[in-house]
Amino acid sequence: MNFLTDNPALYEAQFPDPEHRAARFVDDQVRRFDGGRDLLDVGCGTGRDAGHLAGLGYDAAGVDVSEAMLAYARQRHPEVTFACGDMRDFALGRRFDVVTCLDSAMLYCHTNADLAAFLDRCREHLRPGGLLVAEMRNGAHFLTHPVPAPFTRKVTHAGVTYTSRTELRLDHAAQLLRRRRRWSWPGGGPLEQHSAWRLLFPQELTYFLAVAGFEVLDLFDQPGPRAEPHDGPPLSADRLHLVARLVKDPHHA
Repeated sequence: MNFLTDNPALYEAQFPDPEHRAARFVDDQVRRFDGGRDLLDVGCGTGRDAGHLAGLGYDAAGVDVSEAMLAYARQRHPEVTFACGDMRDFALGRRFDVVTCLDSAMLYCHTNADLAAFLDRCREHLRPGGLLVAEMRNGAHFLTHPVPAPFTRKVTHAGVTYTSRTELRLDHAAQLLRRRRRWSWPGGGPLEQHSAWRLLFPQELTYFLAVAGFEVLDLFDQPGPRAEPHDGPPLSADRLHLVARLVKDPHHA
């Protein structure tokens, strides 16, 4: 497993969102496209976004593969219903008005089969006309921008200062952005962990969505909860934001 997902409080310290920008972004898109109030957050993690959305009046639920994250989420957000499941094969037995997938969680679908399975799960858990709202790294960004240089971060949590050094590299054949992160802290480490994100191009993503029965309502790079301002061409920034509507079941056309 991942060091941060095994330590949810440290995760929130490493990636704070005190203004709830991610959840407010979802609310803005749902209101923009007249979505409903029953919402499922796939890859919900600590439940921070689902909890804030519940406070805004949503009937919120979350699903995540990490039991540690879910235990943390249930303790802090009892108003949200949480379930454990893999994003490629979860089955909750109900449908929602909105499915969200934030912070590049969708990109843990490394293969075409993984991505198709995830979109199938979204389709099976959405009511007709329901919205899929996602936020992720943008594969097209790397057509014109180099991979970021290795960087070091420090975060202090519960009186302990943790240091992480992150290195990224492109795996062109697999179409993945691979990450190696080494952790150290006083009296502990080093701990090295590896992960990767699928890099999707806008037209590629649109195709997968169409095959799964979705119509893309908007695909944009900024503004967004983690988007950095840029002056480049549209859809060339680091972040990609998606809003799509379920229009049909391709298996029952």
